Amino acid sequence: MYGKAFAPEYQGALTTLSVNSSLTDVLAEGIEKLREAERSGRPAEAARCGLAVAEAYRRLGRVREADQAWKASYRTAREAGDAAAMAWALWSGGTLARQRGAFPLAWRLLGLAAELGERAGDVVCRGYSLAGLAETGRIQGDYAAVGRLHEQLLAEARRRGEARHTVWALEGIAQMHRNTGDYDRAYALFEEAAEIAERAEDRRGHAWALRGLADILSVRDKDTDRALELLSRAEAGCRAMNLSSALAYNHKMRGNVLYRAGRHEEARQMYELALSEFRAMNEPRGEALARLGLAKSLARLGRGRDETAAELAALARSLEGSGLKHVQRLVARAREEFGLDAEVVR
Repeated sequence: MYGKAFAPEYQGALTTLSVNSSLTDVLAEGIEKLREAERSGRPAEAARCGLAVAEAYRRLGRVREADQAWKASYRTAREAGDAAAMAWALWSGGTLARQRGAFPLAWRLLGLAAELGERAGDVVCRGYSLAGLAETGRIQGDYAAVGRLHEQLLAEARRRGEARHTVWALEGIAQMHRNTGDYDRAYALFEEAAEIAERAEDRRGHAWALRGLADILSVRDKDTDRALELLSRAEAGCRAMNLSSALAYNHKMRGNVLYRAGRHEEARQMYELALSEFRAMNEPRGEALARLGLAKSLARLGRGRDETAAELAALARSLEGSGLKHVQRLVARAREEFGLDAEVVR
């Protein structure tokens, strides 16, 4: 039913790159082909090569370079009159904005990308841009607003037999079910995503699905060993492709699994590692989650009640106006866990 996964963001002279290509290799080849296109006066080709460069920088956590690259790709595509390439550049910019926690900008850029992609007749860009909007809402915790869009995009991806997009949609829906407590449904969806991704040779999607399965095994079944085993498998895939963001989230999840098992010192170490990784790539959502896990671990290791209260209060303040509703709920739950919900810390 599903063919081999492909990476539509690798365009022009870079279409031969695999969805599993190491990001450092993608960056090196992308820059080389971009320079060749610039030297030979081919702006449309330069714009499409620049898209791969922007995406490689983004996934490597090099935010400043990614921001410069997608904007350059957009300007070059506009110069060439290539509406589809302009749409893809906007998609990259919107995805970067979401990664940086700039949600209003992400909504704007991804909405423009979807509109322009549709006008240009690029059904894949339209689909990826709508998926980006759905993921933005899901990350913010607005499940009611984007649940139907996730289901719509899943149906479209299944109809076209697009493995990578199907896996993405399944994982997004699974995460919403997991966060609302329907662990059995979430597990089934993550399991299906893992099977499709593995058959389609989509390492990135497979790593995220394994992470989701590990989470459910830990929280529902208390199966720490199996959860850690799946996370180790996922980490190997992340490292093979230099997936910085996915690796940081893997480490954060390993911290969650260890924390739930009462292995608080090991959890502390993993949260500290994840926190440093998220800060290096300017990933505010991941940073907040790692800070939360670290605060809880330190509290279990004997940190003073006042210090824990102050840290959680500071974290709550830092999230005000961020749009990260789900993370804010987790912080409030942590305050309840440690009996701090009635306390006010200034």
